[in-house]
Amino acid sequence: MTEEEFDAFYAAAFPRLTGQLYAFTGDHGEAQDVVQEAFVRAWDRRREFLAEGAPEAWIRTVAIRLAVSRWRRARRWLELVRRTAPPEHTPGPGPERAALVAALRSLPEAQRMAVVLHHLCDLSVEQVASETGAPVGTVKARLSRGRTALARVLSEDAADPAGSARPPDDAGPSDDGEREDDHVR
Repeated sequence: MTEEEFDAFYAAAFPRLTGQLYAFTGDHGEAQDVVQEAFVRAWDRRREFLAEGAPEAWIRTVAIRLAVSRWRRARRWLELVRRTAPPEHTPGPGPERAALVAALRSLPEAQRMAVVLHHLCDLSVEQVASETGAPVGTVKARLSRGRTALARVLSEDAADPAGSARPPDDAGPSDDGEREDDHVR
C-alpha cells in the first residue's frame, strides 16, 4: 500500500474503527487513542497490507488488544493503590513555616516574587530578572529590601509569639523604594 493509499484508507477507516472501539471501551477519547496507536503501528507495515487483504481487521485487532492492555494496566494500578494504606497522619506545616509564609505575604508582590524565586526556587539573580522581566539591578534591590523586611517581621514574631506577621490593615503604602509600576526610585 502506498502512502497515498494508506492516507485514503486512514480517512475512510478511522471514524468507523473509532466507533467500533467506542462501543468496546465506552470511552470515546480512549477509542480514538487506541485506534490512532494502531494506525501508527500499521504505518510501518503499510506495504504488507495489500498482501494480507484485511488491513481494517488487523488495525481493529491491534486497537482492541491495546485497549485491553490499557484496561489491565489501569486495573493493576488501582489494585496496587487499594493495597497501599494511606499514611496515618500527615503533619501540617510547623510554626516556623507558617511564620515564614505569613512574613512573605506581608511583602510587596514584586519583592515576594524575587525572594521566592531566588531563595526557594534556587534561581540566580539573572534568571529571576529574566523570568520577571525586571533589570538585574532591580531584582537585587528587591531581594535586599525583601530580606530586610522579612528579617524585621520574623524578629518581631520571635519577640512576640502571639503577634501577627501581617501588617495592620490601615498601613499606608510601604516606604520600600518602589512605585506601583515596580521601578526603583
